[in-house]
Amino acid sequence: MSTNPDFVKEPAGGQVPVVAHADVLVIGGGPAGTSAAIAAARNGAKVTLVERYPYLGGLASGGMVLVLDDMTNGSEITVKGICQEFIDRMASKDLAVYPPEADRRVDMAMWQKWSRWGVHDFHSHQKPQPITYAVAFDPDGWKRVSCDLIAENKIDLRMHSWFSRAIVEDGRITGVVCESKAGRQAMMGRIVIDATGDLDVAASAGAPFTHGSFILTTVFRLGGVDTDAAERFQYGEPEAFQKLDREAKRLIGGAWEMWWLKTPLPGVVWCNCPHMSGYDGIKVEDLTRAEFEGRKRIYALVDWLRKTPLPGFEKCHVVDVAPQTGVRQTRLLDGEYVVTKEDVAERVHFADSVARGRDYYTPYRALLPRNVDQMLVAGRHYSATSAAQKTSREIPPCMAMGEAAGIAATMALGANATVRAVDVNALQRKIRAAGGDPGDRPAPNAKILQAAE
Repeated sequence: MSTNPDFVKEPAGGQVPVVAHADVLVIGGGPAGTSAAIAAARNGAKVTLVERYPYLGGLASGGMVLVLDDMTNGSEITVKGICQEFIDRMASKDLAVYPPEADRRVDMAMWQKWSRWGVHDFHSHQKPQPITYAVAFDPDGWKRVSCDLIAENKIDLRMHSWFSRAIVEDGRITGVVCESKAGRQAMMGRIVIDATGDLDVAASAGAPFTHGSFILTTVFRLGGVDTDAAERFQYGEPEAFQKLDREAKRLIGGAWEMWWLKTPLPGVVWCNCPHMSGYDGIKVEDLTRAEFEGRKRIYALVDWLRKTPLPGFEKCHVVDVAPQTGVRQTRLLDGEYVVTKEDVAERVHFADSVARGRDYYTPYRALLPRNVDQMLVAGRHYSATSAAQKTSREIPPCMAMGEAAGIAATMALGANATVRAVDVNALQRKIRAAGGDPGDRPAPNAKILQAAE
């Protein structure tokens, strides 16, 4: 870095203007990054949030992953805090729908009433699967709530800023350089949180990582759908429905059990498909090919729907295709602790747990990169094996990680200490005081292993 505080030197020569100085610098305005920024600001930090798109919400809004799930352990709600605040605010605008407590049970009537909202426990082997606490929401509702919370908490938001490189001095990250329409710009932070989803910042800073992969999806929405007619057909003529449903899935070329789900907007359904394998979510060539392939499959399905007597879809049309490709896994942090598939599946409890998902726990160490100081990681790129991440990457637990990271950053600043030296017990208390559940109190079905503690 140059001696002039208004500029930083570039490795290849030249210098870049500094446009922001923050206590906590968050890169990535998706669910995890927004939660981190809000939590840090509420705990007294001056926060800058950097986002590459012209909206906040990441895969929740831009990727149109329109159900919040993976947040219950039986009847217990395990993800609260800022995530629940988003839900409450969207619901107050009639832009979020979830089953009341009385409907959350195993019952065919409840299944028929709620399953097309996507609010069932898809991990369960019961038939029908239990209706649980999960939330269907509108993508623009998410953007609205994000903007409201950023403004209320006086966070310095810099959209249209594409991360380029980390600024590291003597093993400590001090800021980032971004590309923008105005040229290259630097933002400095005493602590930096990587919430990019792809570990862009930590990888650039020299933190060890692994590279995984999973299916990609170009999510889309259909309008003009009579969902009542579609559901009457599904349950009234099950054999005819199954035949047409199988053909729809064949045409789309990869989908979950239900290729369409209802949304808070009447007549609009969202389709979490097509699923496409063999693509790398950080390769430009693969991402480009996936967009072409996704649209090809989408319109093959829509053309078929217009010619086929599938009740409810006779007049359907494409409302939009998600502007953000549905990437599920790329780089994964190789941090101070690497969460394993067994940790998730066996519900292993950690003494330094700071976030919960469905019935699993995320230790603080899984947010800490090795070899880089004053950095935290929050989101789907946290420190986990590829197999573990595939079952612990949903939006609510990522938001819980972000909230924990934001609070931890302010604690390190307040103590003039490193993020590694944060008192985790105190961090857990602060998360609880803010309305979250850090997982410090293991549920009855948690597995307590001395070796994992």
